[in-house]
Amino acid sequence: MKTAGFIAIVLATAGLVAAGAAQAQPGGPGKFGPKLSFEELDTDGNGELSKAELMAQREAHFKKADTNGDGALSLEEAKAQGSKMGAERAAKMFERMDENADQKISLDELPKPRKAGKMFNRMDSDGNGSISAEEFADAKAHMKRHGGKHGMKSWRGKGCQDEG
Repeated sequence: MKTAGFIAIVLATAGLVAAGAAQAQPGGPGKFGPKLSFEELDTDGNGELSKAELMAQREAHFKKADTNGDGALSLEEAKAQGSKMGAERAAKMFERMDENADQKISLDELPKPRKAGKMFNRMDSDGNGSISAEEFADAKAHMKRHGGKHGMKSWRGKGCQDEG
């Protein structure tokens, strides 16, 4: 089996497991699966959730994704489940952002970038209000060495103390 295919199956399976666990969180499952109430998860009605009840929900979620019923998720089934979950997330996000309910999202309705100003200021190491090609290349190299966009947290421009 190719490594990429194997990784996709592992990630999809992990998503299904997380979905089962997330459904037990207060206030609903968050971004995964159907919203189940405490009462729906408490299948024996004793007012407490047991590990067995949560595992049963996990198994039910897995079986739902296993559309051919063979007891295993194929890459196609995992991708289909991921697409379904992605579509549900996109629909909820769209509904939240469509402030005027016109079934369209305008540029004004897009969320404003929360940290764009900070990132710009970090990249503008000479403080002149613009980013030169050199500053851009420095920031890009820094991000690559320090974990992508999360590497920008330690970025301080040309005066940055890099570990190597």
